[in-house]
Amino acid sequence: MQGPNFALNGRVAVVTGASRGIGAALAAALARSGATVGLLGRHAASLAPVAAGLAEEGWKVQAFEADVADTPSLEPVFRRIEAALGPLDILVNNAGVEELCASADVSEPLWDRIVGTNLKGAFFAAQAAARRMRSGGSIVNICSLTSEAGVPGAAPYGASKSGLVGLTRALAAEWASRGVRVNGIGPGYFRTALTEPFYRDLAWQEKMLAKIPLRRFGCLEDLGGAAVFLCSDAAAYVTGQVLYVDGGTLAAL
Repeated sequence: MQGPNFALNGRVAVVTGASRGIGAALAAALARSGATVGLLGRHAASLAPVAAGLAEEGWKVQAFEADVADTPSLEPVFRRIEAALGPLDILVNNAGVEELCASADVSEPLWDRIVGTNLKGAFFAAQAAARRMRSGGSIVNICSLTSEAGVPGAAPYGASKSGLVGLTRALAAEWASRGVRVNGIGPGYFRTALTEPFYRDLAWQEKMLAKIPLRRFGCLEDLGGAAVFLCSDAAAYVTGQVLYVDGGTLAAL
């Protein structure tokens, strides 16, 4: 009997929000596992260093510019990706925005910006990808601890990420008949450009570390294994699930 197959050789993947942080790390993990990766982001200039770095290592990557919050742009960019790289096998829905704001002060534009990117954008990216995805494909939505736990000042973000869990389950149930699996990854506390303002507060760091059983914040490398697993044949019977990579934070609540 052979062991589990985590290789992604011959697969074509797209990672949204791939210019930095979690998106760049996940794109690197998929590429280093053998996938050809389309890097999708709002600005070609910010994608260029990621693409160049992976290309220098010998991996197959190409950058594509689009904003997932701009729904009409998604079908055209996924057509370009398919024409350039071939039929899709993997989509990682990572693009997201966050802004802390007291709920009493949340404006409609702020709500629309956050939910429109994190939830609406993820749905229409998944729709565009699934239309050209081969059987055996995998969609991975990047959820959050706020998908399960309330955070003061993050109502729009928490709503979008909770909605992403529901979306994951609904698409998993619907698209299984097409041979497409849909799962999620819920990162715990990871230091990225998006979360950097929190980490500048040493008191906040101490408070958060006390809630994490493993007593450390996540490193971006901690997420790569989860993504590769969910996108590989090793997870062929896994769909509709969210894997929390959080050092035990939710378990300790």
